[in-house]
Amino acid sequence: MSLADIVGSTAVFWLRSNRLQLNAAETAPRAAVDADEIWRLGKRFRKLDLDNSGLLSVEEFMSLPEIQQNPLAQRVIDIIDADGNGEIDFKEFIQGMSQFSVKGDKESKMRFAFRIYDMDNDGYISNGELFQFLKMIMGNNLEDHQLQEIVDKTMLFADKDKDGRISFEEFCTVVENTDVHKMMVVDV
Repeated sequence: MSLADIVGSTAVFWLRSNRLQLNAAETAPRAAVDADEIWRLGKRFRKLDLDNSGLLSVEEFMSLPEIQQNPLAQRVIDIIDADGNGEIDFKEFIQGMSQFSVKGDKESKMRFAFRIYDMDNDGYISNGELFQFLKMIMGNNLEDHQLQEIVDKTMLFADKDKDGRISFEEFCTVVENTDVHKMMVVDV
């Protein structure tokens, strides 16, 4: 029996018993999770879904301890909520949380991290997006002009082709010697 079969049968059983709609066999190969993780994610999803709607509201998702105190919580939610309807269904939950799996691959984690910065989803990080990101992280701990100095220096360093924006490849070059992908792990 293949992983897709195991994941499919496990998730379909769980989904049928909980009135959720998901083609798990289709979802699992794209998500870096195995059958055990899907089972754990299913349990976590049910626990978070307080109104048993089969969808997580922003408030329900924000009850995850790993998200509650994170200044980037809204960006994470925006990315996980792939259809942009303001709620997270089980498929989005699996695909989003798979980015935080210990088994997740480095490139997927790097793409997810890049998307946190790329707020307009144009495939680049602009000066303004980098400023907004730092403002979310730093809050009012630095003056805007201090943040802008950091942004300008970062852009000079990271923008290798000098087009005024940071591409995914340039982003990877800057963070390649860090353990960003290892820090993106949440125990489900």
